[in-house]
Amino acid sequence: MTQFIGVIGYSLKHSVSPDFQQAALDYYKLDVRYEAWEVKAENLVSAINRLRQPQNLGANITVPYKETTLHLIDEVDDFASLVGAVNTVVNRDGKLMGFNTDAYGFLKALRDDARFEPENKRVVILGSGGAARAVGFALLQEKVSSLIIANRTLAKAESLAGSLAKYAANNKMNTEIAAMPWQSSKLTEAVGNCQLIVNCTSLGMKRSLYEEESPLASDSIPKDALIYDLVYNPSETPLLRMARGAGANTIGGLPMLVYQGAASFKLWTGREAPLDIMYSAAKQALLRTGG
Repeated sequence: MTQFIGVIGYSLKHSVSPDFQQAALDYYKLDVRYEAWEVKAENLVSAINRLRQPQNLGANITVPYKETTLHLIDEVDDFASLVGAVNTVVNRDGKLMGFNTDAYGFLKALRDDARFEPENKRVVILGSGGAARAVGFALLQEKVSSLIIANRTLAKAESLAGSLAKYAANNKMNTEIAAMPWQSSKLTEAVGNCQLIVNCTSLGMKRSLYEEESPLASDSIPKDALIYDLVYNPSETPLLRMARGAGANTIGGLPMLVYQGAASFKLWTGREAPLDIMYSAAKQALLRTGG
């Protein structure tokens, strides 16, 4: 019997996950199909429940459902529960288990691809959704010296900053944590003084309403910082183009995407992911779509 894995989100026009996950499944000659399951919000509950069917191994969860899905499944691992966001669901005999592999993928790309060590660094996170939550808690555990959260809706940034501050206090961490208004003078100052900027918004994403937008103006990008854009399609976003023009170091979202996908692959199949094959397939898919 052919089995299935999917990526659930809305919209999925930009997604290359089916390309590189299918390449990994084919490498092991598994009778499994990985598909894009574009789901509108009103159909999310039924889509998650369908994952219980025996032919479905599970799914990746992407924007905008990482936080909502947490409440629709049976059990969540400790880190996903801490973060409050799930990006991987595994069907174990009809019981849905939730995991978050975003933090693993984010940190592996940060260290292995960008050669950046986060300990004692000053960081600005742009956005406060599921990806921002994973990134924030991952960096907190890596003992960054300060963590600024900025979001268009300040209340959401304050909520995430509050969760991070509570975790830091409970674990006797010394990281300074604050929320700041989007495009404010305070944020401009924080950006100018930081060593790592992480874009966790969808600004700059191909085939979105924000394809031509950058979360930062070119004159506010510090040349001594690393600019990490989690958007992977296109490979060079407006933010990354501006950052390179400013002389800053940059990393796009493709390495993180592949690494988190590799961790998901192992959860579904029990096999080590063929990273080189996945990375090659992802890059080829981006080239085909003009990314």
